[in-house]
This record gives sequence, C-alpha cells and structure tokens, in this order.
Amino acid sequence: MTDEPKPTAEGAEPEETPETAVDATAEGTPKPKRSRRRKAADAEPEAVEVRRPSDILVARIAARTAFVSLFLGLGAVTLLVSGVGIANIMLISVLERRSEIGLRRALGARGGHVATQFVLEAAALAAIGGILGVALGCLATAVVAHAGGNLVTIPPSAPLAGLGAAIAVGVLAGVYPAARAARLSPADALRAP
Repeated sequence: MTDEPKPTAEGAEPEETPETAVDATAEGTPKPKRSRRRKAADAEPEAVEVRRPSDILVARIAARTAFVSLFLGLGAVTLLVSGVGIANIMLISVLERRSEIGLRRALGARGGHVATQFVLEAAALAAIGGILGVALGCLATAVVAHAGGNLVTIPPSAPLAGLGAAIAVGVLAGVYPAARAARLSPADALRAP
C-alpha cells in the first residue's frame, strides 16, 4: 500500500488524510496545510467561541455544591420538625399518664427514674423514625441511581450519621417533657382525673 493521494476528477481536490495534509515548501520540507476552519476563523474572528474546560468544571462544582446545600438544609428542617413532633407527643404522654407517674412516685420512684423513662421513650420513638427514614433514603437513592444508569454508592457513614442525628434530636426533644414529668408531685399527680 502506498501513501499517495487517490486520483480525483479534474478540478476536485484530492482527499486529505493525515499523511497527505502537508504542502511541500521550496526547500522540500513539508509544511502543514491550514484547515478550512482555521481559514474561516481568520476571516471572521467573532464567529469563533472559545471555552475553557475549567469554566465548565467550575459551573459543575457550583451546581453540585448548591444541591448538597439544598439537601442539607432540607434535612435540618426535617430534623427540627421531627424534634418538635416528638416533644409534643411526649408532652401529651406526660399529661395522659399523670396518674401513673403519681403512683410510681408514691411507691418510691424518684424524679430521675421518671425522667429517665421519658427520655428513653423519646429516644426509642426517634430511633424507630430514624431507622425508617434511613431505609427510605437508601431506597430513594437506589431508585434514582438505577433510573439514571448509575451505580448505587452510599457511604456507610451516611446512614449511621442520619440515625445518630435522629436519636440525638429525640433525646433533646424528650428532655423538657421528662423534666416536667419528674417535677410532678405524687399527691397532685394522683388527684389528676
């Protein structure tokens, strides 16, 4: 096989290949031909758009950072709302169980025992909600990843951190109702309807 250009019809330019895209200079050394695009760019410089790959990468990183911030904000609001919900449930539980609290106190339970019971109940409630939330989050991540044709990658620390945050919020939300239950006097609690 030779590297010579193929013969063409009269007046047509020969087909350019990487091997034939050179002109011979007067000295006989090859000189690269200028492409048609380059000639057009020289004629109309404003028709050429120059992009740096770094601009695209910066935009992609900015978008990713915005999404991460958005989801972290949504998670924080969710934790706050769940904490308020747990606190309300525990306050209602204290009001409904006043006679039980009074009986336990009358039989010798100290305020710390009652408070510990209510904090543990709040933590258990938050743990159940946290486990369900982490399971739904992992399921949603898997569905979205499969729909996009991506691999499912969930760092092991993410579900643990979510569950830990849920339990911490539950304990904090249970502190006030537990303190309120511990302050009830046995006589007043037993008189409650």
